[in-house]
Amino acid sequence: MRIVVLAAALIAGGCAMIGPDYQRPASDLPANFGEPDAGAATIAVAPQWWNLYDDRALDELVAAGLERNADVRLAVARLEEAEAALREAHATLYFPLVEGNGGATRSRAIVSGSPVVANNFTLGLSTSFEVDIWGRLRRAERAIRNQVLASRYGRDTVALTLAASIARTYFAALSLDSQFAASQEIVRAADESLTIARKRLDAGYSSALDVYQAGSLRAAAAAQAKEIARQRSAILHQLGVLTGRLDLTLPAKEVLSLPIPPLPPAGLPSALLERRPDVRQAEATLAAATERIGVAKAAQFPTLRLTGSAGEQSPELSSLFSAGSRVWSISGGIVGPILDGGRYKARTAQAEAQARQAEAGYQRAVETAFREVADALSNVRLAADSETDLQARVGEARGALRLAQLRYERGYSAYLEVLDAQRTLNDAQLAFIRNRQAYLSYTVDLMNSLGGGWNPS
Repeated sequence: MRIVVLAAALIAGGCAMIGPDYQRPASDLPANFGEPDAGAATIAVAPQWWNLYDDRALDELVAAGLERNADVRLAVARLEEAEAALREAHATLYFPLVEGNGGATRSRAIVSGSPVVANNFTLGLSTSFEVDIWGRLRRAERAIRNQVLASRYGRDTVALTLAASIARTYFAALSLDSQFAASQEIVRAADESLTIARKRLDAGYSSALDVYQAGSLRAAAAAQAKEIARQRSAILHQLGVLTGRLDLTLPAKEVLSLPIPPLPPAGLPSALLERRPDVRQAEATLAAATERIGVAKAAQFPTLRLTGSAGEQSPELSSLFSAGSRVWSISGGIVGPILDGGRYKARTAQAEAQARQAEAGYQRAVETAFREVADALSNVRLAADSETDLQARVGEARGALRLAQLRYERGYSAYLEVLDAQRTLNDAQLAFIRNRQAYLSYTVDLMNSLGGGWNPS
């Protein structure tokens, strides 16, 4: 055994590796994302970016999702499978396979006309080892090692995407809470208007048309509130699936109570994309595909395999371990293709084509990541600009409603002005709330597209 292992080590030490070594493809991305500064802070953001929203419920939901979500558990199992494959490849490369064997035979033969019965007992070890002359096993081990990295980055991608989905869904639930509150405000205002319209009808100051219009507005606002409640229930069910908590319940909370997290400084370098797990996963997949080209090329060359065995052999079981019963053998053999009809070249061409596919996938991942960051930066900036205008619109609409109600109560205008003012306020409030939800969701998109935070330096 020692001779076999020593010979293999000596031979493998001077062996060359056939095939290309991985080099990162050149990228012509701009040096930075180029989005203008939108009041950004120059602080670092940790990978646990969801803590920036200062919401304990959100922190607990993300923690539950990362622990219990089915997609995360599937990604973890794939990583464990890849790590086990790496251990197998490592053992194949560096350690011979040693197997134990034992046997007993009894045979009968005719010798010189007389039957002869013979026994034979054996007990021993055997081993085999492929000398990696051309680097086939080393390339295969490297390919699997890169595949492990790809699986690890795949798990991180799933976790990052899940956290972003939970945050966006949670913000949608809070937005619906705020929309429900706004609808209830309109219902209360409609109730007051309906009461005034009835009093004016009884006093002979207005017609029944005002009562019908006020009642119609009140019914529409009530129906809107019920629809919002239905949507919140559906969102809650979706959040339960994402977090693995199907019995999830959430108390109502205003989306406007959440803080806006700090934004990255202008001119972030595009090199930040290298920390995105999906980009790193694509690169690891490309590196593994490159190594498999060498595996395919090395298969075209002869393979040197060393085998050895040692043990005991005796015609009597009682003397199996006595002196003189020991046997051993060592051998080496070379086998290689002579006429394969182009099979091995075709396999090499397949590996090269797969590597080109992986390179295109890496390029697409980088370009997609750059676009997502640029989109998120512009969306955050524009949502911030829109919030000021929408907030002003709510204030103006509220003032218009108060004036319309006063004019109607004093008989200066028809109820149609009040009805129009209430609808305008309702639309303004819902638009402002939905923009705040979008604003928060765009900040989540930014965190996600940057791989979970950033460091300005």
